[in-house]
Amino acid sequence: MQSPTPLRSLPQPNLNLFRPGDVFVLFGELFGRGYANGLVNEARKAGMEILGITVGRRDDDQKLRPLTDEELAMAEANLGGKILNVPLMAGFDLDAPPGGPTPTDLLGSMTLKNWTEVKLDWAHIDQCRAIGVQRFKDGVAEVMAQLDGRIADGRNVFFAHTMAGGIPKAKVFLAIANRIYKGRGERFMASSQLLESDLGKLILQNFDEVTANTFQHLIEGSAAIRARLEASGGQVRYSAYGYHGTEILIEDRYQWQTYTSYTQGKAKMRLERIAQAAWAQGIRATVYNCPEIRTNSSDIFVGVELPLFALLLALKKEDGGAWAAAQWQACRDLLQEEHSLEGVLQKITEFNASDVAESFRDFAAWPMSNTPELADTMIGTSDAITQMHKDRKALITDHLSALVLEAVGPLMFHESARPSGAVLWLNHDVIARQLNQLHA
Repeated sequence: MQSPTPLRSLPQPNLNLFRPGDVFVLFGELFGRGYANGLVNEARKAGMEILGITVGRRDDDQKLRPLTDEELAMAEANLGGKILNVPLMAGFDLDAPPGGPTPTDLLGSMTLKNWTEVKLDWAHIDQCRAIGVQRFKDGVAEVMAQLDGRIADGRNVFFAHTMAGGIPKAKVFLAIANRIYKGRGERFMASSQLLESDLGKLILQNFDEVTANTFQHLIEGSAAIRARLEASGGQVRYSAYGYHGTEILIEDRYQWQTYTSYTQGKAKMRLERIAQAAWAQGIRATVYNCPEIRTNSSDIFVGVELPLFALLLALKKEDGGAWAAAQWQACRDLLQEEHSLEGVLQKITEFNASDVAESFRDFAAWPMSNTPELADTMIGTSDAITQMHKDRKALITDHLSALVLEAVGPLMFHESARPSGAVLWLNHDVIARQLNQLHA
């Protein structure tokens, strides 16, 4: 892919495919704040039946199990729908042949002093990976057998893939991550150093299985349901959440930029290729590359939130009027009296205009490794802006993240009715127009 393919026009809700009686399937458990909530809300508004899955839970001995009755009740209340209680934990970091160590076990001897030198038994890890993949595919088959009995002929179905991640629970990784994503000066560590190590190679494999290959298993596992529904007049859609940078307003024009270093980048591109391959077969599967926001999982990436501030500029540029002005004021109210919102935006302008930031706006080279200069500039800007707030737990980026989530849900839901491509970017222009329309 040589350049982004943006969604420029707002999809029209009056042309939406989905109606009461149709089925929305959340392929990934709903946890906390995140993008998936927006899609669930749109499905509920459309009157669809909402079904979900669970990743299951692990006992003290790391054995994977379904949810207990109490856990299931809580998960279903959170989703607002029925959950098929088959554990679909993705990844292979806790899988192993009987009596053998898991990949996570193999990482137990790693320390900050030796992790770059430790070599893993790749033949054994290949066995673990095969076991984990088969376990997941068997679970998908069981879920689809249950779904098949719940979806009547002629219904439309929306499968929303939300799985991502895959970092093994190794103590050493937290210390490494703090240096890669938060470190400056003597505490800086290059992300390339991680990815060139055996630890990094294992993480990349697990990212592929969790973030990307699960989408393939979903598409393949639902083939019989898809064929039956399409033969009886129904339609099936698939969506997935991607990240591959975002166009934001820089010097009053929308320009692509990205967070560096995004370790899951290669897995996200694999996710895109899976959608493109499905699309070539006539299957309407779309990866939506969404903007940077703050979530429970993204907070480790200091600086990932910086592009969010430009959304304020986009709201005005896209004719937000009084509502856009109200968002500016809401953000002003979060700052200490001696700091202005204009001062915050000036820091963002200076960051985007810096030579170091501009050097990473290279779409063809994505994802790139970080550098000491980038860490100094990006993390320094992030820390400085955070200190300008009244309360570190009430940030402008929290407010703007909620706005992005509000916009992405309807954009994905309505575009998926008649999708225009296999991979689409939701940039700040269409996000702002969607928000302005919602609040007109």
